[in-house]
Amino acid sequence: MPKKRSGGGLSTTQQAAKFLGVAALSGVVLAGIALPAAGALGLATKGTVEGFDEIPANLKTPPLSQRTTILDSKGGLIASVYSRDRTVVPLKNISPYMQKAIVAIEDARFYEHGAIDLKGILRALNRNVQTGGTTEGASTLTQQYVKNVFVEEAGDDPDKVAQATQQTMGRKVQELKYAIQVEEELGKKKILENYLNITFFGQQAYGIEAASQRYFSKSAKDLTLEESALLAGVVQSPSRYDPVNDTAEATKRRNMVLQRMQDVGDISKAQAEKAKATPIKLKVKKPQNGCITAVSGAGFFCDYVRHVFLTDPVFGKTKEDRAKIWNRGGLTIRTTLDPQSQQSVQASIKSHVYKTDKVATAVTLVQPGTGKIMGMGQSKPYGFGTNETQYNYSVNKSMGGSNYGFPTGSTFKPFLAAAAIQGGKPATQVYPSPYEMDYPDTVRSCGKPWVNDGVPKYHLENESETEKGPYALREAMEKSVNTYFVQMLQDIGMCPVSQMTDKLGVVQGDGSKLPQNPSTLTLGSNGLSPLTMASAYAAFANRGTYCTPIAMQSVSTADGTSLPVPKTSCSQAMSPTTADTINTLLRGVVDSGTGQEAGLQNRDNAGKTGTTDARKNAWFVGYTPNMSGAVWVGSPSQSVEMERITIGGVYQDKVYGGQVPGPIWRDAMTGALNGVAAPPFNTVDIPDPPKHDERDRGRGRDRDRGDEGRPGAGGKKPGGKNPFPGITVPPNLIGGNTGGGNRGQTGGTQGP
Repeated sequence: MPKKRSGGGLSTTQQAAKFLGVAALSGVVLAGIALPAAGALGLATKGTVEGFDEIPANLKTPPLSQRTTILDSKGGLIASVYSRDRTVVPLKNISPYMQKAIVAIEDARFYEHGAIDLKGILRALNRNVQTGGTTEGASTLTQQYVKNVFVEEAGDDPDKVAQATQQTMGRKVQELKYAIQVEEELGKKKILENYLNITFFGQQAYGIEAASQRYFSKSAKDLTLEESALLAGVVQSPSRYDPVNDTAEATKRRNMVLQRMQDVGDISKAQAEKAKATPIKLKVKKPQNGCITAVSGAGFFCDYVRHVFLTDPVFGKTKEDRAKIWNRGGLTIRTTLDPQSQQSVQASIKSHVYKTDKVATAVTLVQPGTGKIMGMGQSKPYGFGTNETQYNYSVNKSMGGSNYGFPTGSTFKPFLAAAAIQGGKPATQVYPSPYEMDYPDTVRSCGKPWVNDGVPKYHLENESETEKGPYALREAMEKSVNTYFVQMLQDIGMCPVSQMTDKLGVVQGDGSKLPQNPSTLTLGSNGLSPLTMASAYAAFANRGTYCTPIAMQSVSTADGTSLPVPKTSCSQAMSPTTADTINTLLRGVVDSGTGQEAGLQNRDNAGKTGTTDARKNAWFVGYTPNMSGAVWVGSPSQSVEMERITIGGVYQDKVYGGQVPGPIWRDAMTGALNGVAAPPFNTVDIPDPPKHDERDRGRGRDRDRGDEGRPGAGGKKPGGKNPFPGITVPPNLIGGNTGGGNRGQTGGTQGP
């Protein structure tokens, strides 16, 4: 049964008839609600109750947009993001002073009248006639609430907002009918609660809780008389009465509210005078919105979470559906980010690479078997300023990353080895592996064979002239011998490698499949992201099972409803024996090969180094049985050759994957795994062939180069042409500038 209205027992139709009768007979309503009498069009021109009744009866109240809270895996705050900063609170959590103040100044007869206040209309008319203008309106607090509902529903669409706020008789009559409905269905206290939660208080604060936090850094339930009067006064014109920017004007308005509260008997004269004499004392809390506010350098991970929400169909069938839910907010998103791992990532980055360096680093940690992203950071902070960026170097372009990813160099070789072993090649496989050689005349692919049609033929060489075979797989992996792996590719063909990388989720930074050519499938000449590499290597740690990366554990709405979240998808990419063999091979890389500087203490670990041509990129990708991580170092624009360069305050004559990325990985993993169990790898027995003599003693190198070092496409003899048309690394991989590049928000541009 509908609740009886406080001010009289007229039915909906009777109220409408009375209102429209007054309007039709005298036109006073037009003046009373500050509308122009001349030319007023719309539903009111019908002048009948029947026309009024044609308006749809049900006001559709959209959920109020609120802030979304993004948490780490332990429940700690990462960041708050919102379209509108609002926290909905019940009336019992709003100061009684605030309740009285807003009623006194906006609608003093709120508890006495129904949806409209005819006395208020006549009073406003009389005042406006006396002043010769429209100095006083007569909309009730209920009508104002309805108008705010229209504005909220319009969202950030300027056309819809204009329509929701247009001053026409049709709109006013529509607001009236809905106000009558609201009065009958909600009652006065609920209307007041809704109004205080929906209205705008300036300074990006929507609703009384956000306003109280913004201006006074306290909860709405703790507002004093003076503070309540100040906020109640702001509502009429948040810009004019903004206490942050105009204390004098805000004080006058506050004192007007206090006087009104005295006049209606809410406070005594003594209370009013004391409050008026009290200076405004603000404790302003600046708006904290967006991933730029994320803690522990997690801004890029925060942005990745946003991209996942806006692109994954689990949150809505269309882009528009997902965006609507995100912008409405009020979500609590618990992510997979491990605070210990994230702090370790940031500490390692900070100690090894400065944000002012010519090059940058990106680090991503994932958990084998679950796909959970445990840590993600980079040396160029998330932001818009100098030496800052919004590009996430750890992820693919579709998720806010670089346009192409970054060439991976020798870190690609384990994928080739896994494909060969999975196809039956023994872990003791030997190839001649000369210091230099022409690429094979032909290499089998899934379709048309690749042909070495260069004039002269396309050529490659190892990093050092001392690197010449024959080599077995174990030693070739430890020393990262280029010619060995090209001969392996010639032996097994490219199709098994493509099939293996497909199973491991390896795609280029732009999301496309890897092209089938020897340079790509041996020397890692095409761009990949650190997240892609860390996730693929996690399959080795997980005994051959690849799991897609995930960033969320749970999502709940403002009312506590749980939403589905993207789940990891795990599949067997290779046999456990193959994975165990790779573990054994890559453990040797950190024990005695090119990755010795990355080795961890007191726990099984394995990995692979990579350094691309001209030393524009250096990588270390490694793992333990319970953590996998990828580290990239280089110039985001691929414009810096890392020779005779200072990185993190340390001079480097020549940068190798084991030399700069390796220690970053070591320190990040050490902190992330501190206190975590140290299970052993499953390994296999690989007989040791006779080692090479003293010529190869010491730390091996991992540079993937050709005759004179060409970017990304393998080598060739002077005078030859690019052996792999269409895959040369573009000169600018991410667009914008390398320090403060952004996507148009501060005038930057996005490159090709």
